[in-house]
Amino acid sequence: MNLFRTKTFLAVLLLLVSSTAFSQKGESLLGRSNFDGDWKFSLGDLPSAASVGLDDKAWRSLDLPHDWSIEGATDKKNPTGGGGGYFPAGVAWYRKHFTLPKDWKDKKIEIYFEGVYMNAEVFLNEKSLGKHPYGFTSFVYDLTPYLQKDRENVLAVKVDNSQQMNCRWYSGSGIYRHVWLLSKNQVHIENWGVTTQVVSANDEKAVVMVKTMVKNETDKPQHCKVMTSIFDKKQLKKAEEANEIDLPANSVKEVIQTVIVKRPELWSVDSPFLYQAEVSIVKGQKKLDSNMQALGIRTIEFSAEKGFLLNGKSVKLSGGCVHHDNGCLGAAAFDRAEIRRVKLLKESGFNAVRTSHNPPSEAFLDACDSIGLLVIDEAFDGWREKKNNYDYSILFDQWWPVDLKAMIERDKNHPSIILWSIGNEIIERKKPEAVTIAQQMAKLIHQLDPTRPLTSAMTTWDNDWEIFDPLMAAHDVCGYNYQLHHADADHARVPSRIIVQTESYPVDAFKNWALVQKFPYIIGDFVWTAIDYLGESGIGRYVYPNDPKGEHWETDLYPWHGAYCGDIDLTGWRKPIAHYRNMLYNKNEKLYLAVKEPNPEDGEIKLTLWSVWPTWESWTWEGHEGKEIQVEVYSKYPKVKLYLNDKVIGEKATGLQEEYKAVFKLPYSAGVLKAVGMDGDKEMETKILRTAGKAQKIRLTADRKQLKADGQDLSFVKVEVTDNEGNVQPTAAYDLKLEVSGQGSIAGVDNANLRDESPYTSHQRKTWQGKALVVLKSNKNKGKIKLTVSALGLESSSLVINAR
Repeated sequence: MNLFRTKTFLAVLLLLVSSTAFSQKGESLLGRSNFDGDWKFSLGDLPSAASVGLDDKAWRSLDLPHDWSIEGATDKKNPTGGGGGYFPAGVAWYRKHFTLPKDWKDKKIEIYFEGVYMNAEVFLNEKSLGKHPYGFTSFVYDLTPYLQKDRENVLAVKVDNSQQMNCRWYSGSGIYRHVWLLSKNQVHIENWGVTTQVVSANDEKAVVMVKTMVKNETDKPQHCKVMTSIFDKKQLKKAEEANEIDLPANSVKEVIQTVIVKRPELWSVDSPFLYQAEVSIVKGQKKLDSNMQALGIRTIEFSAEKGFLLNGKSVKLSGGCVHHDNGCLGAAAFDRAEIRRVKLLKESGFNAVRTSHNPPSEAFLDACDSIGLLVIDEAFDGWREKKNNYDYSILFDQWWPVDLKAMIERDKNHPSIILWSIGNEIIERKKPEAVTIAQQMAKLIHQLDPTRPLTSAMTTWDNDWEIFDPLMAAHDVCGYNYQLHHADADHARVPSRIIVQTESYPVDAFKNWALVQKFPYIIGDFVWTAIDYLGESGIGRYVYPNDPKGEHWETDLYPWHGAYCGDIDLTGWRKPIAHYRNMLYNKNEKLYLAVKEPNPEDGEIKLTLWSVWPTWESWTWEGHEGKEIQVEVYSKYPKVKLYLNDKVIGEKATGLQEEYKAVFKLPYSAGVLKAVGMDGDKEMETKILRTAGKAQKIRLTADRKQLKADGQDLSFVKVEVTDNEGNVQPTAAYDLKLEVSGQGSIAGVDNANLRDESPYTSHQRKTWQGKALVVLKSNKNKGKIKLTVSALGLESSSLVINAR
């Protein structure tokens, strides 16, 4: 029997840090600089683009992260198709001119790319350093042999995303994650060279094994000291260990230390406590290298008998799948956008996320660590057999060990990660070779990280299911896509199997929650999806009478260019299904009121597989007066009472038997709709919807009023069209004019309408459901950023953001 099914997991003591700081997972604190600024960009393939003598003054100047696809217009003719959201792709070049700092000239210099989509080839002073095809894994090149130490250097990167289709969702194009320049002494910590494992942990103490890979690149033996220190949030030292080591010439040595942390604060979803850890290499009085990072301590355990335990306590995973884009920002992984996305997930009630179907950005994982969101970190969408002509299948045989190792080594020290996933609905899943591949991947993962189990997402679209037993046996936890109804029979047949539903239909929230609560061997459910995303165009749509019929894969649905199956839309608005799901799993929300959109006069609304009925926080239905309308109330109170204009409409039970939901039918009349949560005859809580009057004003609400003047910080500004009393007018479809002055710019605009063909980088946007979103980005100067939003017939509105 697999070790992971019988033995407690003592998880990793984890090291992480925001990618904006001069320290990073596995990278040196000394001599590490952000390399995002002052690049040149040219769209199209130029044979001479790597040439040192090329005049690139006319090229566009920009800072990273950058996604050129999101800047283009969607077009039905674009070869990315519906899967890629009909966005443009192609080939482009990036160039950067730089001169080394004087104190770096005797160092080893490397460049680290967090992610380039895709087929990146890197040149330094016309010399090709190598090619990295996969767009979702990180990679490093040594620049030292080709550097001009006393003159200007030219770094050039070719990005080739022209072979389409290569992805089933929006990928973006370009250097869309951070880039770092690394300076190292000849004795240093290797990249991703610090690994820590918890030997034991409880409220009294944690015993931590710290493994550090120290490299000596001199031709002489070296004697030095490895020091590991742990600090709390007040910078008080909580533990320290030091070891003298001898390094032979041109060698690598693994140094293993045991560090004791007394009375540790354990990392958990509810209390994601992070220490600071520093691993240093010291020779005499000189610090040769240092790795300062945040640190979390926690234990994990998986078993069919107890399910999933975090720090010895049962946790059921209320999970959501996400793709990697940030809506109107495209694939560009700005730290603030990734932090916001994790906060939206946590605030919506999720305690876990699956990074479908690729490794996420480091900033996203850092946010999961600091905010407290558990992660299934996924490597691939498919293996050897293709889903699209140019997908990972053409890379698989040569690259899977490289890319899988890159994911594990980069991400192994995150406390948020509890499972590695090796694939998603692989095409060859019925063939014996799939079992062999899974076993090979499992062997590599267990060698690199013996502290976590692995899974992959399995499904069937026919009658075969038990046929997958041998493949599932190669996994530690079995991922089910839409197949949780098999779990009871599967447990009877294979009692040791641990099950997680890796994808589910949004409409099945209650049914899946009930199964997760009932059986300990089912550890959780991950809905497809937690957040709307670009690409996979039309999935999750509801179909009006004159719309094209069928599922998203059956017909061309342009101008749809994204997926509407998320609990949260692309502006950050929580759809009603998000409130319902939160009530099922959590105790922080007990009452919610929404109204089901009525059928139009010319027919009925039809649902697709990943959709739920269009339901809105609105009691504004002009033209529907006197006609029947359905009101939904979600409640964890025993019953609810509904009022319209202070008149009781009815009272209904909302207990477990009613699936915590009541539906009232009544003729529509403008006014005030009120739902009251009842415990016996006592009114406990109230939710109200008011009919909106004529649109008059524009309301702006920024999620952050203070930004860093670093050229990367963001403020997400919610735009709402309201009446004079502040009620959102959902029928308002106004063309907004957006103006920005001062020390910032517009990074993106959105309205959550995935049929809107307007560019995401324009200074105009039409409101949808009375709302829109503007993302402001600071530049590198301190000062004020002023946003003014206007529309014909409305009072304009302005707000000011401070950049410091």
